[in-house]
Amino acid sequence: MDHGPIERLIEYLEVQRVDRYLFTGQSPARPRRIFGGQVLAQSLNAALRSVDEAFEAHSMHAYFLRPGDPSRQIVFEVDPIRDGRSFATRRVVAKQDGRAIFNTAVSLQRSEPGLEHQARPVTVTPPEELESDYDFWMRKHQENPDRYPAPLAQAIERRVVNRRDYDNPQPQEPVQYSWFRASGEVGADPRRHQVLLAFISDFALLGASLLPHPYTAQSPGMQVASLDHALWFHRPARTDEYLLYAMDSPNASGGRGFCRGQFFTRDGRLVASTAQEALIRRREAS
Repeated sequence: MDHGPIERLIEYLEVQRVDRYLFTGQSPARPRRIFGGQVLAQSLNAALRSVDEAFEAHSMHAYFLRPGDPSRQIVFEVDPIRDGRSFATRRVVAKQDGRAIFNTAVSLQRSEPGLEHQARPVTVTPPEELESDYDFWMRKHQENPDRYPAPLAQAIERRVVNRRDYDNPQPQEPVQYSWFRASGEVGADPRRHQVLLAFISDFALLGASLLPHPYTAQSPGMQVASLDHALWFHRPARTDEYLLYAMDSPNASGGRGFCRGQFFTRDGRLVASTAQEALIRRREAS
C-alpha cells in the first residue's frame, strides 16, 4: 500500500529494537545531512520504548555533536539511569560508525494532577488565511517544483504568519510565528504526538536569531547548525491539529544565536516550550 507523507514520516521516526536498551533507525536520502529534528524525535522514541507505557516525556535536553549521514544506519544506545514510581530518566546516545552524533537526557513522568498556570497566548492571523510552505514554493519555483525541500518536510504543514523576503532579507524584530500540523491523521497515542512534536520543534527555530540581520540560513557565506536543544512538554497535544509556534531570539553573540519557543493550541493552551542555541557563523568573502 502506498503511504502518504505523514505515514512515511511516522515510519522513519519509529526505531527498531535490537535489544532491551538498543535500537536502530533509518533516514531518507534527503537532505544530505540528517535533519536534527529527526534524530531528536527518534531518540525520544527510543527512550519512550524503554519505559512502562504509563510514562510520558516531560522534558529532554540534547546536544547535536556531528552531522549525520542519511546513507548510514543510526544506532541508539539507551542508558536506563533511573526508574522511580513517578519519574524515570533515560540517557540516549545516537551513533554512526561507532561515533556519537547526538546525545540527550530524557525525563519521563506518570501523569498526575497539580497546580496550573501558563503564559498568555498571542493572537495572530489564523492558518486558513495564510499560505502554506508548499504553496509558497510552487508559486515561487514554478519552473522547478520537483526540488521542493526534503520529502519528510512535506509531512508537516507550516504556515508562516509574516513570511520573510528570502531573496532580500531586511532586519526586523527577532520574533516569529508559524502554524504547524501533521498533513494527515496521526491517531490517539499521546507518545506518538510527543515524538512528532519533537520533530517539529527543530523546524525554523534558529531562524529567529537571524531576523535582526540581513541574512537567512541560505544566504551565501552563512554556516548554520543547531548546537543544542531543550524541549518541555507541559500538556497533551495533537500534532494533527494546528499548533502555533511562537519563537523569539533574545541574544546572538560569539557566532551563536539563542532562541526560545512556545507551542499553543488554537484555544490558547500552552502545550510545550523550547530553547535552542545554534551556530550562525558568517564567513566573509575573501
